[in-house]
Amino acid sequence: MIPEDLRYTAEHEWVAAVDGGAVRVGITHFAQDALGDIVFVQLPDEGAVVAAGEPLGEIESTKSVSEIYAPVGGTVTARNEALGDAPEAINTDPYGAGWLLEITPEDPAAVDGLLSAEAYRELTQS
Repeated sequence: MIPEDLRYTAEHEWVAAVDGGAVRVGITHFAQDALGDIVFVQLPDEGAVVAAGEPLGEIESTKSVSEIYAPVGGTVTARNEALGDAPEAINTDPYGAGWLLEITPEDPAAVDGLLSAEAYRELTQS
C-alpha cells in the first residue's frame, strides 16, 4: 500500500499537496503496521514553525513511542484534531482519515526532493 501520487521520507512519513500551497502529512501504512495499535498522538499547535528533518511530535502505540519528523520546513497550518479521540484512525486509514497535520512549506520545491513511491517501495523492501 504505497500510493503513487504521494511523496515519502526515509522516516516513513507521506506528503500530499492540498489546496492553498500546503502539504498534508501522515505516516505510511508500513510505519503504522510496524508500530502496532496506536493509542496517542502528540502534534504541534497551528502556527508552529517546523524544520525539515527535525522531530515535530510523537506517536504512541502499545509497542513503543516514535517521533514524527517534519518532511519539509514551514508553518503548521492545520492538525487533525479527530486523532485526539480516535488515534486508531492512523491504523485503519493512514492515507485518509489518519492524516496528521498540514504544513505550508517555506520552500515549496522541497517536496520535489522527497522520495517517489518507487524509491520508497525500494527502501521498505530492502
